[in-house]
Amino acid sequence: MGSTTSRLVVVTGAAGALGRAVVAEFLEDGCEVAALDRPGDPLEEIGRLDGVHPVAAHLSRADDVAAAWKTIDSIGTPDVLVALAGAFRPGSLAELTEDVWDAMWQSNVASLLWCAREAAARFAEAGGGAIVTVGSKTAVSGAAPVAHGTSKAAVVRMTELLAEELRPRRIRVNAVLPSVIDTPANRTWMSPDLAARAVSPGAIARVIAFLAGPDAAPISGARIPVYGDA
Repeated sequence: MGSTTSRLVVVTGAAGALGRAVVAEFLEDGCEVAALDRPGDPLEEIGRLDGVHPVAAHLSRADDVAAAWKTIDSIGTPDVLVALAGAFRPGSLAELTEDVWDAMWQSNVASLLWCAREAAARFAEAGGGAIVTVGSKTAVSGAAPVAHGTSKAAVVRMTELLAEELRPRRIRVNAVLPSVIDTPANRTWMSPDLAARAVSPGAIARVIAFLAGPDAAPISGARIPVYGDA
């Protein structure tokens, strides 16, 4: 992996399967990580790793996110945000409820929006930085549950808009678009064939680390497919 210039990296959704892989990737590169996630045992577990600073927050709430970033200020000065927090709910259009619709937008869109706002203000003051978001293959093509696919499409478009707005402040914003990620939760429903073709969290983490690092300095506003064979 290419070395990053940041000593402190902020990772949201850090206690999930992909989050753990991303945290491990940055720790291996000598960075410290401010790990944001909802309160609970998974966050406490990852917070026991050397170099990880757990910060509990409900990331869909602007006030909670602002408070979390004040905690990060006491830890150090980051210039990388990896916004992984999100959720998936299956279901057809006929099965869609207001609760599911709201949950997808709060988990996938609001969590990115409020964290990006806090990060951008700090990165601009520090002279620049990088934000990496997580969309989905289904955000741009193929079949998907309508609430999840639409919310992830909003993530991709927000990435493009933020890249344009923040470019003058030397803040880069890029998205990775996974297909099916090989996680324990996904293996409960994947067929053996699909599991063999799914992308490992570690492989995606290495792409994210590249986008956050100096070798990706010319890249902003990109949506990088990390589909593997799935």
